[in-house]
Amino acid sequence: MALLGLGMVGFMIAMMASSGAPGGMILFTLFFAAFIFGLTVLPSCVAGYGLLKGRSWARVAAIIGAVTAAGNAPIGTAVCVYTFWFLFSEPGKAIFERRNHLLPPGRQSWAYDIQNKQAETTYTPPPTPPDWR
Repeated sequence: MALLGLGMVGFMIAMMASSGAPGGMILFTLFFAAFIFGLTVLPSCVAGYGLLKGRSWARVAAIIGAVTAAGNAPIGTAVCVYTFWFLFSEPGKAIFERRNHLLPPGRQSWAYDIQNKQAETTYTPPPTPPDWR
């Protein structure tokens, strides 16, 4: 969408320059078009960053990005429907509503354990394989 927006802004500037429009009108059109395309592209970019980094706010940003993309038919509408379908399904909810899991319990003390240390250092050779000849 950002590339399409840049292409459209360039096209509008070329058309206005060839028609003899004043420079102020060209600048106004440039800034207005860039602002409108920025409003439609920026939420999707923010949502993409949040989803990649696994942020908790990414779900809300993705919903906002999907709504802004819905007006770009037909691809934007399809992306919006798929985003809603995924985010409101059970796997989508599980991704954003999961709790932080605790680490398994470890040793309560870092003290030197003589009995375990002796058991670790005792070497027992492996059994010899049978003779198959």
